[in-house]
Amino acid sequence: MSFLRPVVHQRLIRGREVLAATAAGLFGLWVFGQGGWLLWPVGAAIIAVALGWGVAAFRRMRFRNAVDAPGLVEIDEAQIGYFGPSFGGHISLDELAQIRLVGTGARRAWRLSQGDGQTLLIPVGSTGADLLIDAFATLPGMDLAVPVAKSDRLVWTRVPRFAVVG
Repeated sequence: MSFLRPVVHQRLIRGREVLAATAAGLFGLWVFGQGGWLLWPVGAAIIAVALGWGVAAFRRMRFRNAVDAPGLVEIDEAQIGYFGPSFGGHISLDELAQIRLVGTGARRAWRLSQGDGQTLLIPVGSTGADLLIDAFATLPGMDLAVPVAKSDRLVWTRVPRFAVVG
């Protein structure tokens, strides 16, 4: 029997990585506060690592949902793969042309499109879908600070590369 309400428990589980980064930052602050020429740089380094970890964890936390959709997402060497019960496939990050968030409510999905028209739908609630944010962060011009709460929203599109003739 838990002494926490289920909603509070669920939010703590969802933000556990941010809480761990905060604890690491507090530890770094404690080390820094011990003083001395040796402990100041060590404490500052721990704080810097914890700060970077916390920012990345907070960005991932916004996209982390309960696993309530079938399927599995796998990311391996710039290839995003989705294995679902009725459909699936692979799409390369290098050939990705557009990312769109489609659907409403709990039935949202990432729609990944290539330049040749190939499309892959990945449900937001599938296992491993929270790893997509780390993969999307490597794309040129991707802004992870933009909220994606709205449905049917264009999240990213590749700027076409033109050859300079001269």
